[in-house]
Formats: sequence, C-alpha cells, structure tokens
Amino acid sequence: MAGPSFSILSRNFIEHCVLGTDNFPRTLLMYLSNTPASLSNYFPTILCNSNLFKKTIINNNLLYLPSNDTSKETPHHLDPKEFTDMVESGAAFARVSSHDDPILDRIDHELLGRTHGEVVPGGWCLGDAGDNRSLCSVWGDSGILRPGSGSERLERRVVELLSNDWFRLHQCIAE
Repeated sequence: MAGPSFSILSRNFIEHCVLGTDNFPRTLLMYLSNTPASLSNYFPTILCNSNLFKKTIINNNLLYLPSNDTSKETPHHLDPKEFTDMVESGAAFARVSSHDDPILDRIDHELLGRTHGEVVPGGWCLGDAGDNRSLCSVWGDSGILRPGSGSERLERRVVELLSNDWFRLHQCIAE
C-alpha cells in the first residue's frame, strides 16, 4: 500500500508505532528504511494492516490543488496568486518551489503570526508583548495548544470529507 507523504497522524497511532506490542511497525521500518519513497509506504501500510486504525483513515492527503489542476503527473507548486484560494480551501499542505520561496514568509507572517527568526507564537509563550522582547522570550508549557482560525478551516475541510460515505468506500485504496 502506498500513499502520499502528506499525512496527519494521531498521537495514539504514533504511540502504536513506537511503543506498541505489535512488532509489525518496527519490522516494516527495517524493511523500508533503505527503499525509495519509504515515507509514502510506511504509515499507509501500518494503518491499512491494523484492525485498530484502518477504519480511522480519510483517504485524502489534504494537499492544496487548484480546482483547474487535473494533472496527477507533475506536482503542483503553489503560485502566489493562489494564496487566498489555498487558505480558504482548508488544505493542511501545499507544495512550494523551494525552501526560500517568498510564499513561505507570507504563510509565516499572515497565517502563523511568526516574525523572521522567531518561533511560531503559541500557548507556550508567556512573554509580555509590551516589553520590547519577543512574546516567546519566556516559555511555559509546550503542551498547551490554542487553536486558531487555521484549525477552524481544517475542521470544515475534514467535516466536508466525512459528510458522505465516499471516504468509507475509499479507505486503504491507492488512488
């Protein structure tokens, strides 16, 4: 079973892979570690062969593709003109052309509230914005998560994907 390398995995599933008594994830890791596209095969294979997790799969990679892109041959790289459409789509992932693509700075600034050279602010930042220091100059509990508007967009997308039985008919099917 092969799948996209864009995945959102639950904590329970990762704990199953790392700590579980089932030896399959570790055995598969040894077999796939030196193969091409191992990431695209590893998690889908474990998920689809696990009675505990195979019914939890939504067979959608949550990757942004413009509605007019019908090509599955070449990967679509995000164009700056598509930024608003990408955000509104609720996609969790998008391809950019390079690691220094200016659109990454735009995502950092507009969506994540991150300034250059700083970490993404979150519930773990206890600093005071009025003291001319970074909001994250004082750290708290890194386990605190305060969902923002991006989580609401992602929630809408997942609810849309779950709103019909299409996803149940396509679990563990390579498309």
